[in-house]
Amino acid sequence: MTRFHDLTMNAITGEPLDFGKYKGEACLVVNVASRCGLTPQYEGLKQLQDSGAVTVLGFPCNQFGAQEPGTSAEILDFATSRYGCNFQLFEKVDVNGSGACELYDHLKSQPGGEGDIAWNFTKFLINGDGEMVARYEPGVKPEEIAADIPNHV
Repeated sequence: MTRFHDLTMNAITGEPLDFGKYKGEACLVVNVASRCGLTPQYEGLKQLQDSGAVTVLGFPCNQFGAQEPGTSAEILDFATSRYGCNFQLFEKVDVNGSGACELYDHLKSQPGGEGDIAWNFTKFLINGDGEMVARYEPGVKPEEIAADIPNHV
């Protein structure tokens, strides 16, 4: 059985990142896109990261309206230059279907996390033990999640 802290995924710069480093930290996993109407949520995600209450992990995904077509370098440049992104971004992933990455298969198999991802900026709150404790649909803004973090971690 897959566990959150046992996963390793490639950072947007290409090097493998072991999720064991996040033990004891609350994490917010988000599928992001640069050309989505919800892209301004990057600002709220940056604020959550700055708060220190949660570690934001962003996973670019091009499965919804082809709204993340760029290369890793282009995505990173956009996120940092346009939004001052200061949270960890990863290489582009699929979140649905037979090509979905192991992380999203795992999250969608957890109680309360079931079902396909509907769109960009779906968020999963993970507690310090690596358990998925809440799923937020795309329209839920990061600032709305802030109040929930102490209750779930």
